[in-house]
Amino acid sequence: MNYDVIVIGSGPGGYVAAIRAAQLGMKTAIIEKYPTLGGTCLNVGCIPSKALLDSSEHFHNARHHFAEHGIDATVKLNLAQMIARKADVVKQNVSGIDFLMKKNKIEVLHGMASFVDEHSILVQGENENRTISGQHIIIATGSKPAVPPAFNYDKKRVITSTEALQIEKLPKRMIIIGGGVIGLELGSVFARLGTEVEVVEYLDRIIATMDQDLGKELQRVLKKLGIKFHLGHMVTSVQSSSKGVSVEVKKRDTETSFSLQADYCLVAIGRRPYTDGLALDKAGLTTDDKGRIPVNEHLQTAKSHIYAIGDVIRGAMLAHKAEEEGVFAVETIAGQKPVIHYHLIPGVVYTWPEVAGVGSTEQECKEQGISIKTGKFPYKALGRARASMDTEGFVKIISDAQTDEVLGVHIIGARAADLIQEATAVMEFRGSAEDIARMSHPHPTYSEAMKEAALNVDGRSIHI
Repeated sequence: MNYDVIVIGSGPGGYVAAIRAAQLGMKTAIIEKYPTLGGTCLNVGCIPSKALLDSSEHFHNARHHFAEHGIDATVKLNLAQMIARKADVVKQNVSGIDFLMKKNKIEVLHGMASFVDEHSILVQGENENRTISGQHIIIATGSKPAVPPAFNYDKKRVITSTEALQIEKLPKRMIIIGGGVIGLELGSVFARLGTEVEVVEYLDRIIATMDQDLGKELQRVLKKLGIKFHLGHMVTSVQSSSKGVSVEVKKRDTETSFSLQADYCLVAIGRRPYTDGLALDKAGLTTDDKGRIPVNEHLQTAKSHIYAIGDVIRGAMLAHKAEEEGVFAVETIAGQKPVIHYHLIPGVVYTWPEVAGVGSTEQECKEQGISIKTGKFPYKALGRARASMDTEGFVKIISDAQTDEVLGVHIIGARAADLIQEATAVMEFRGSAEDIARMSHPHPTYSEAMKEAALNVDGRSIHI
């Protein structure tokens, strides 16, 4: 069978690419090795983790804040039901992708894909093998959790985010290796439910890729939740038994070491590009020293008709980055001239309060010798935040000292994940802090913090 476009992988990058190809009139097939579509994001990543984050936040609020709202309630955790609800959310989203494939007349093939040559793909299914060919091929196979052999990953007591989303009995203690997005999101889920959580991070700060002020504030908030941090520490060994784990930890640059005991050890030190079994060499392709597929500015591999997108190539491993790249690749195939501003792809941490950032951090500006102005506004000065009891956090805006162009926006606070899009829109059009300050923001809302921070760039904030 011949296709205009074959997409390998049905995660956010893959299925979006397939839909855009079909919209442009291309005969399209998508290959997925697992029984359900949606990839890591829908099945064991973004969607199920957010379902648990929301459920655990409801539970935490019921236990600790309902009384202040005048709601007297007796609250009991039903973790099995929480996991079941998460599974139902996943099922609904996966079903939605199935519907979109049918609506757009995209052929879905389930099985392991591998290159036969640069135009042909062998699909090894459960019941049959098929070889198909495509004029263009898009590799969108995503990533897997990175787990060093020394951590003795057994999927039982030493786990990754995949297994953590399936735990149905609340652990008493959990050790998390890694102070990045995945570790902190899942750590906050279990801490809210009552688990004693300790985070071991090699660097001296958490969420190290984001603005330093965000990491400091998030650590302060998570400490109030009961999470303990061992920053500047490294894990030297992980040993598990049928009942728990023992983690040996060493303070970085010294010989000081100690042992931590827990029910589970969650390894969350990052993810690796997943190209296992693709037989890239048969298509004349290779990977770099980090396992990524090299691509040019058009997302073309060494073979110009083969594209690669998402987690298997350079850049942040974000679902929305993969989506943009999926559309970019297909529109390039169609002869269009799409553009992605990689610098303006926002990053979000879905703890509560949420954390979000876009553009340059203050540290990056200083390292590049850019003269800047900054404006900050605290949530505690917002009427809306007081009304909802969400007073932790702030909005920080960085602008060019000469032109006032917004260079970066960094938020920690309620609905930061949604608020960051205002910053992204302004920055896409190279707007200034003054532009944000002059826009009317509805009252009372969290978005007013954006306006006030913009005003504060020039010391004109009204409410502080």
